[in-house]
Amino acid sequence: MPNEIIKIKGSRLFENIQETELTAMLNCLGAVTRSFQKSEFIFIEGSELKQIGVVIEGTVHMVKEDIWGEKTIFATMTSGEIFGESFVCGDYSSSAVSFQAATDCKILCLSFHRVLCSCNKSCVYHHKLIENMVTLIARKNVKLMEKMDILSKKSIRERVLTWLSQQVQINQSDKFESPLGRIELADYLCVDRSALTRELSRMKTDGLLDYDKNTFSMERLT
Repeated sequence: MPNEIIKIKGSRLFENIQETELTAMLNCLGAVTRSFQKSEFIFIEGSELKQIGVVIEGTVHMVKEDIWGEKTIFATMTSGEIFGESFVCGDYSSSAVSFQAATDCKILCLSFHRVLCSCNKSCVYHHKLIENMVTLIARKNVKLMEKMDILSKKSIRERVLTWLSQQVQINQSDKFESPLGRIELADYLCVDRSALTRELSRMKTDGLLDYDKNTFSMERLT
């Protein structure tokens, strides 16, 4: 755990908490780190969750798979973000989605009950930890609203343009590196990959965007 302190300190969950307090706090929270290889499932749909995950390294996808094996990516969590909190703190007996490592990952697992309930040691920074948790949950809700905005669009082009607009705002730049590859982007937009590839090509021809692999540019719109 000591070797991970610097990386863990960078998480939004531990903002404004002194490093000298962090080690004791992690012990109090029963924190453990676990490593996962790309495509490995961290939490599986239907399993009971008693812990939340904090991404220390890598990327995690929140995914939903139907009975025919079709997968949809609901959200993407990168370094410093949390996952699983909605199912631990809600009235759910099990997770309605799976969490899968999109890359090789290192995850910090925390007891959610210990995060929300101050122990008898009354950690000085525990109230700040709870505030940070609420902020992260709010940010996650915004992400899900962005996904709903995309799915409200009927055509592939409209969904792509909505996603592009969101990414430009997030990156505060007309040029950005997509966090999703083509297969993952198609899953996230809930469209066929081949149809997405064709539509991106048409949009490039129409001058709506430019791209090279996962690097997109909207500069041609200006």
